Amino acid sequence: MTMTSAMNILVTGGCGYKGTVLIPKLLMRGHKVRVLDTMWFGNFLASHPNLSVVRGDVRDIDRISLDATDAVIHLSSVANDPCGDLDPKLTWEISALATMQLADKAARVGVGQFIYASSGSVYGIKEEEQVTENLELKPISEYNKTKMVSERVLLSYADKMAIQIIRPATVCGYSPRMRLDVSVNMLTMQALSKQKITVFGGEQVRPNIHIDDITDLYLFMLDHPEHRGIYNAGFENLSIMEIARRVVAHAPAEIVVTESSDPRSYRVNSDKLLATGFKPKKTVENAIREIAHKYRTGELRDEQRFYNLKWMQQEVLK
Repeated sequence: MTMTSAMNILVTGGCGYKGTVLIPKLLMRGHKVRVLDTMWFGNFLASHPNLSVVRGDVRDIDRISLDATDAVIHLSSVANDPCGDLDPKLTWEISALATMQLADKAARVGVGQFIYASSGSVYGIKEEEQVTENLELKPISEYNKTKMVSERVLLSYADKMAIQIIRPATVCGYSPRMRLDVSVNMLTMQALSKQKITVFGGEQVRPNIHIDDITDLYLFMLDHPEHRGIYNAGFENLSIMEIARRVVAHAPAEIVVTESSDPRSYRVNSDKLLATGFKPKKTVENAIREIAHKYRTGELRDEQRFYNLKWMQQEVLK
């Protein structure tokens, strides 16, 4: 694979769960990186001569400089469905309107490449066994709707810059800016800290992707601006119960099953992405092992700020 020569890159939401893993990888490749983040959940990035981190709001478009910027990796949004529903106006402003303003400005100043983190949940509830990129989108939450709208806005700029839209499955695995409100991570932490896992329903199938693979995918797209358009990114379609069984193999715990109000099952198909030559290297099992190791060595604790919904209710929207 050819490595891109050093680029100037703006990463929005670079202090987030994925950003905190992605930024060191970009720096290792010699890129100059500017991060824009509200830092609602803190900043876990180590300082580096080629890194500048700005505490700022993505809605504040006049204060975002795109001078001499080669690429934008747009990660920032009000992350996940329950958080998006807390304050729909805020969600639309941050996750849709800001994307529109950023794309418009990027196109006007001549940014060559725009990589967007959408979501595999834009499809809504699907009966199809294989959810491919060409299926109709029926988003059911504010969060999903803003992602769908942002995608469509970005595609309207496809004649001005390389638009690369990724629809990730649920991300799992360790990040210094951890999230413990996503399925694999949450169940693993329950097993480690309480020796008991609560599974709601259990039969629902969800797609997953390891945090190292999704961040490697953003690097891959950076190296390959010719792969344009929309790509699913999820490689293990597993039931919640199957995830729980894998967790207890590495962190012994009792599995308690209760009724679920969320019967959604969906399986994403990532054949289009695999056809580009991208190959995932890690699994859900790797994520469970890594989280267990970080917990046992004391590097990871069960902290409030690693639960987006609770933290936003307590600290951000108070």
